Parts: sequence; C-alpha cells; structure tokens
Amino acid sequence: MPYRVTFVCTGNICRSPMAESVLRHHAEAAGLDVEVDSSGTGNWHVGDTADERTIAALRRAGYRSAHIARQFEALWFDRYDLILALDAGHLRALRSMAPDEESRAKVRLLREFDPDAGGDLDVPDPYYGGRADFDLVLEMVEAAMPGLLDEIRAGLKAA
Repeated sequence: MPYRVTFVCTGNICRSPMAESVLRHHAEAAGLDVEVDSSGTGNWHVGDTADERTIAALRRAGYRSAHIARQFEALWFDRYDLILALDAGHLRALRSMAPDEESRAKVRLLREFDPDAGGDLDVPDPYYGGRADFDLVLEMVEAAMPGLLDEIRAGLKAA
C-alpha cells in the first residue's frame, strides 16, 4: 500500500503544486511507493492550472508539472498518511477541520523536515512576487525533501 502525502497552501496554484511536483520527482527517483497530490484551503482557483511562474520555476529546475487546483475537504483526512501545510495559517485551518486527534496529528508543516529552517517554518506565498520569490520557495521545498523522504521511508516500514 502506498504512503499518501498531500500538500496544502491557500489557492493550490503556487506553493503546494510546487511541493507536489518536487516530492513526486524525488520519490520516483528513490523508488518509493508514494502517492502525492495537493490542494488549497480556499476555492478561488479550483480547476485552474498551477501559476505560470510556478511551472517556470519547476521547469528551470528540471521538474514536471501537470496540475489542476482543488480545495481540501474535511472528508479527506482518512485518505492521507501525511498532510503538509505550507504555513502556520494553513496548519491552523487544517487542524480545525480535523475530525479527531489522529487526523490532527497527520497535519504538519513542510519546513519541519528541513533541519536548517530554524524557527521560521513558513514557506512564504510568492503569488504577489516575481521570479526570485518563486525560486526561493523552490529552494525551501527542496531543502525539506531529504527529511521528508526519511519520514516517508519510516512510514512505509511501519506499514
């Protein structure tokens, strides 16, 4: 049975689809049985593709993206082993939606898996920024991947 991970940001067009693409790439390269997707806390962009600047940042780094935005639903907690929020606001929103303590425990911040993140665990929203902002988000996402892959490996062993 695959390990199931989802990333959640605000509109599901910038940060979470970026993280989804990066994890999918690294999980495939590592030969891990992982299902990866993403969604947003809001419905503003449901049905849209990822932001063109997200797609461009991913392509520059050698990642693929084929994404359609959707909104996270409370019924989905049972689907996932790990639900990764991109900032503290998303973390609060998701935990408030969780039906029980077991579901709340699945919700973590992506940057918890970056040992160099320090106390700043938010991935900033690049939506109102430019190329450098999207590239910074990609750097933050990539920095969390080794720790996240270790977490997934541990979860797969425990299953």
